Amino acid sequence: MSVVIAVDAMGGDTVPESVVAGVLAAVTDSDLHVLLVGDEALLRPLVCGADGVTIRHAESVIPPESDPIDAVRGDVDSSLVVAAQAVRNGDADALVSAGHSGATLAAATLIIGRLPGVARPGLAAVLPGRNGPTVLIDAGANVDSPAAHLHSFAHLGSAFAQHVLSINNPTCGLLTIGEEPGKGDVRTKEAHALLAADATLVYRGSVEGCDVLASLVDVIVCDGFAGNVALKATEGAAREAFVRVQREATGLRASLGGLLLRPALRRVRGSLDPDTYGGAHLLGANAVTVIAHGSASSHGIAQACRYAAEGVRADLVAAIAARVG
Repeated sequence: MSVVIAVDAMGGDTVPESVVAGVLAAVTDSDLHVLLVGDEALLRPLVCGADGVTIRHAESVIPPESDPIDAVRGDVDSSLVVAAQAVRNGDADALVSAGHSGATLAAATLIIGRLPGVARPGLAAVLPGRNGPTVLIDAGANVDSPAAHLHSFAHLGSAFAQHVLSINNPTCGLLTIGEEPGKGDVRTKEAHALLAADATLVYRGSVEGCDVLASLVDVIVCDGFAGNVALKATEGAAREAFVRVQREATGLRASLGGLLLRPALRRVRGSLDPDTYGGAHLLGANAVTVIAHGSASSHGIAQACRYAAEGVRADLVAAIAARVG
């Protein structure tokens, strides 16, 4: 199945070089094509006529300090808006951007549109669980979500886990401050009641912050504020732990123990690297949308494109529509 990804070439910390390099790596997959959107004068020399890449010119870039909704509505010639319009018009199957995450959310919602039955899209980040991938939703799209939205996120995340991560009968849990159902604020208790009463979900109860990597459930449900804090804290703790272990291992490098340890460290670093997936799926939009890390390397951009293509091939949007419609 041939898939076309619209990529915001001007979104991210090191653009357009890292984005173009990632795109060129991604299109080595024979069935993946990229519509690269941005300043054509900058992009064309970098693309060098590579097969599988089409450039679409965009005049401007949405700056990181912009109000997301105002920027999307007001700057119709920006690379992000032009890329989102390409998806809406059927010129591309999915959207990828490493730029202003709030603006990408706004573009997906206002231009591409929401699926019927989805009150708010949720950002699904994949965490490296102990026994396999764990979906965290919402990872930052909605700062404050009522219980009904948390209930919806459970369905969005479960559909994603099943159809993209190939997890049969995915289990879900609610991120809170204790294992007991009575722990948490009023909204959390209301959400627990909704999730527990829904026979179409495989609900396992509460998940504490210390267990987000323990593979207790396949989908962890939370509001975007708590989810983003949990995501960033987990990434930061993993990075710091790796640095400290690496520092301790420095003295072992000349020994057999050091030689044996280094491959294990590389495997651990690879499993915890945010570029493994390249970004997070925005679930509930009317087309596959991946918000990549602003600091994503070329490898991360390539992975984000492949990750988006996986969602298209899995017919993720239709699966979510069938579940929530």
